[in-house]
Amino acid sequence: MREARVFNYGHYAGKLIEIEQNQYQFVYDDQYNGPPVSLTMPVAKKEFSYSQFPPFFDGLLPEGMLLEALLKSAKIDRKDYFLQLITVGKDLVGSVTVEGSV
Repeated sequence: MREARVFNYGHYAGKLIEIEQNQYQFVYDDQYNGPPVSLTMPVAKKEFSYSQFPPFFDGLLPEGMLLEALLKSAKIDRKDYFLQLITVGKDLVGSVTVEGSV
């Protein structure tokens, strides 16, 4: 099981958990009262489960030449979306950043 801390506008929002291959969960922190990380994940619901890498986080991953450069330089498996997200998580487009142990 791997976990990553998710921040929104610099405030800790919750954690993304890879329970096992193709089983993911995003859980808002009980103390978080900011805007939702994504409109598809309202804060009031608190927990979201996925049977594939969550679409919102997938949309934050690099594509094309940037993806190829990341995979080669960091020696990451093409299908390890969780590790890709952690690796680029501090330099994402938008208000969300992700921190985790590589």
